[in-house]
Amino acid sequence: MTVTYTARVANARFCGFSKLLLAWKGSIYKVLYKEFLAFFAMYTAISITYRFVLSDEQKRYFEKLAIYCNHYASLIPMSFVLGFYVTLVVNRWWSQYTSIPLPDRLMCVLSGGLQGNDERGRLLRRTMMRYASLSALLILRSVSTAVFKRFPTMDHVVEAGFMSREERKKFEGLRSPYNKYWIPCVWFTNLAAVARCEGRIKDDHTLKLLLEELNTFRGRCSLLFHYDMISVPLVYTQVVTLAVYSFFLVCLIGRQFLDPCQGYPGHDLDLYVPIFTLLQFFFYAGWLKVAEQLINPFGEDDDDFETNWLIDRNFQVSMMAVDEMYGDLPMMERDRYWNDSNPRPPYTAATLFVLRKPSFQGSTFDMAIPREEMHFQPLEDIAENMEESGTRHPNMALFNRLLSAAPSPNGFMGGALRRTSAQLQRLHRSPSIERCTSDDDEEEERSCEISKGGSLPSGLGQDTQSTVCSFSEEKSTRTPLLNIHFAEEQGGNNPVREEKEVSREEGRSNMEKQVTSLAPVSLLPLLPETSPRPFSIIPVTSVRPSAFPFHPTASYSLEHCSSQPAISHHRAIHAIPKPPPCGNRKSLLTVPSNEEPQRSQSVSMESEFTGS
Repeated sequence: MTVTYTARVANARFCGFSKLLLAWKGSIYKVLYKEFLAFFAMYTAISITYRFVLSDEQKRYFEKLAIYCNHYASLIPMSFVLGFYVTLVVNRWWSQYTSIPLPDRLMCVLSGGLQGNDERGRLLRRTMMRYASLSALLILRSVSTAVFKRFPTMDHVVEAGFMSREERKKFEGLRSPYNKYWIPCVWFTNLAAVARCEGRIKDDHTLKLLLEELNTFRGRCSLLFHYDMISVPLVYTQVVTLAVYSFFLVCLIGRQFLDPCQGYPGHDLDLYVPIFTLLQFFFYAGWLKVAEQLINPFGEDDDDFETNWLIDRNFQVSMMAVDEMYGDLPMMERDRYWNDSNPRPPYTAATLFVLRKPSFQGSTFDMAIPREEMHFQPLEDIAENMEESGTRHPNMALFNRLLSAAPSPNGFMGGALRRTSAQLQRLHRSPSIERCTSDDDEEEERSCEISKGGSLPSGLGQDTQSTVCSFSEEKSTRTPLLNIHFAEEQGGNNPVREEKEVSREEGRSNMEKQVTSLAPVSLLPLLPETSPRPFSIIPVTSVRPSAFPFHPTASYSLEHCSSQPAISHHRAIHAIPKPPPCGNRKSLLTVPSNEEPQRSQSVSMESEFTGS
């Protein structure tokens, strides 16, 4: 029987394993004592030969050999090799135990699924369960030496009652060079089909469930057979065994106590018994013996599986479940706590201490919090703190990194993107318009900064982003532009020029009034001029004069465009200047009509204002 000591170590206490160290059955002493005595005897023989048999010259040569062996013995990776090997063997050992076929699930499904209190129903249930037990017996007989000694031939199997003589004839009549443990499982499925045809199994779902449990049972039998056929690779076992034995053969010479008078380093003492060398042999060789014990647990060692006990238990329990316990139900009655809404089973005097312990409520149940930190804070204060912490846009750092990493093309993308980053930072730092600067020395560029509160939706009514644009003027004369309509130009004619521009003086007089309330200009994506699709004409008018003064005949180029989130949605959209007709040029604002879905969403940067 397997050595079981679980109850003796149920509670951890001082020297809890001390009693286990004195056990003999299943112990390391019983497994290793022969190798240990052989190692100690060889060490003693070499020591006696060195001390009393060898001459002085031979002793000097032996001492050099001992120092050499002791120096290079550490090159053998004992812990590394043994650790991996024993871990592999222990995992394999437990997997083999879980692969042993147990009939518990199958017998429960069979007892509840195959109906009939008559002799025919009883015969069907017992025969099917016997077939399952026979399949398990055949596979255990193939892998376990203890089971094979109990049932050495098929006559013993027939005599034990697992197989009838007619079934043995059919079993032996099926010619196959392979293990035939699976034949009883096929008989089981054929008998289940007969029971379904007779109506003993009520529906196909029950039959399916029964066959699924049988397949699980048969799969474990197959897995057990393959564990027996596929062992741990022989080369791995050889490497570990050679490493252990070669290491201690070297230690027989390298760990000898040399003459202290010779003055060898580390050989100041002359002890006759190598205590630590013997302990090292005990641990390493014992580790190897553990692997030898567990690599095949179907033998007859003290810690091998009790396969014969498993056969007896499984056969007895399965037959009782499908025969004697079929339809056997105790009379139902009200339980002891029928009228008790809070049932509590009683405790004995030895377990009464459990009631004194409070029930677990959670790991934070007893957590202490200062009283001044337990008050709720007003939501207005929380919102203000969030606004203060969010003054800097979270995507600004990422935008600056992208601008610094991207190449600098010529034209619009060359300088506008760099200025966009700087202007966005200024806009986020200033909540209102602070200045409207003009630099006529370098590029005569006028840029107007617009506050967050003045942002508007785009010209199509979509809540996108407000746009701050600056235009580079080539001539000094500047004229404000109030009303501009955008439409497609065909053949040099402009059908949407219906309103006149206001005078230059009126625009200049209103420019100072409009700077502080300037609304952003929205730019919409432009489609290619060669697009054959129809376009919608979208007039965009300005309620107040534009804050971008320039001469209509001057040549302008779009140099800067930056965006920020829109907040206000109640201001009118200012118009952007429309170029005079020039050949078959398209207007700046063209969007697809509702007849076709919009496919292009990219902004064209090639359009520019040109004078007539």
